[in-house]
Amino acid sequence: MNEFDYDLFVIGAGSGGVRAARMAATYGAKVAVAEEYRVGGTCVIRGCVPKKLMVYASKFAHDFEDAAGFGWTVGDSSFSWSDFIARKDAEIDRLNGLYIKNLERHNVEIIQSRAEIESPHRVRLTGQDRHVTAKYILVATGGRPNFAQHLPGAEHMITSNEVFHLEDKPDRVVVVGGGYIALEFAGIFNGLGVDTTVLYRGEEILRGFDDDVRATLHEEMEKKGVQIICNDVISSIEKGEDGLIVKTKGGETLMADQILSAIGRSPYTEGLGLERVGVELDAKGAIKVDEHNRTNIDHVFAVGDVTNRVNLTPVAIREGAALVETLFNNNPTVIDYENIPTAVFTQPEIGTVGMSQAEAEAAFDNLDIYMAKFRPMKNTLAGNDEKMLMKIIVDADSDKVIGCHVLGSDSGEMAQLLGIAVKMGATKADFDATMAVHPTASEELVTMKEPTSRIRKNG
Repeated sequence: MNEFDYDLFVIGAGSGGVRAARMAATYGAKVAVAEEYRVGGTCVIRGCVPKKLMVYASKFAHDFEDAAGFGWTVGDSSFSWSDFIARKDAEIDRLNGLYIKNLERHNVEIIQSRAEIESPHRVRLTGQDRHVTAKYILVATGGRPNFAQHLPGAEHMITSNEVFHLEDKPDRVVVVGGGYIALEFAGIFNGLGVDTTVLYRGEEILRGFDDDVRATLHEEMEKKGVQIICNDVISSIEKGEDGLIVKTKGGETLMADQILSAIGRSPYTEGLGLERVGVELDAKGAIKVDEHNRTNIDHVFAVGDVTNRVNLTPVAIREGAALVETLFNNNPTVIDYENIPTAVFTQPEIGTVGMSQAEAEAAFDNLDIYMAKFRPMKNTLAGNDEKMLMKIIVDADSDKVIGCHVLGSDSGEMAQLLGIAVKMGATKADFDATMAVHPTASEELVTMKEPTSRIRKNG
């Protein structure tokens, strides 16, 4: 007779939790996963997947405009928000069903209930008023949107949870925040013809990314009609006869039909019973784990955004897989978090891997910076003035490429391939030795021969 009901009990059926549950089951473990909302997690249900579908939808208006420059006569067009939302929801339902089928096919038990740790090795299923035991407990609950709940009029705001389920397309939107979620939705709404304003407390949008990328994105978004207000925050929100009245501490008065609060996300650790077994959290409420995803309690583990390490879906998946290799396949596995490629689906989009220039200047004495800013070929006949930016940061002492940043069409696709080169330790000489693919925008990455700037700490 087994000592526990399950070998592994997973709390949260998002990307990391599902991967861990499925892999553990393939190694013969008895596994259950509890989910209080929908299987698939934030990314699949109300995150990157539906958001990317919305990005696609929002780009067609710009494509129709560009087509005229290539001889096309585009007739009257219109957009149906309700039709799009219905199609988007149907696709999310399909993906949700696939996640469920994959878990069931691997004999993972899915429990549709909120789960809380009750005591060591013991989990309470609050929706079913019962408890189960497990040899190992994995917390993979992800994150949740931050919300300024004490702001006067906060009840009139929505978050990235609700934005996917709006019944009607608003005419005017104020997006609060300057991170990737805020800016991606600003591009979506703007592309769909919504009067869009971004309100951000910082000096420049997209903090943490390369400064040239940030400045160029700001410029290009404003060209498309997005109003960006920095160094300001909301002081109050009121409901008026003509919509929501947003007042800022900087003296601005903005009118909106919807206000999207996109001021970041926090680890979802509240109410999970972690304190009952003494699981340590950091100052931001994230679960503290070691390199093997183990908490200070030997049978409790955590992966994904709930640990607030690198909050990306592919990272959570890798962490879930590494945990299972360590626990159930006698193969202790540690994740390498260096040089993770990233895409931001702003308009124009961003692809990046490695260090920003500011990070590189702090870490290296001598740098060579290669940068090109140009109008790609497609935009010439279209009469589109959108610029593309490509930037390579090189450690001048070793010639190693330590950062690569692209802003423009299909940058996310480029980032995946650039990630391989940078991860392998490619040098600028390797880039130079690579034959260009012509005519493409990406050929610029292998044809920039002279640095646009040189940084030398010792003269």
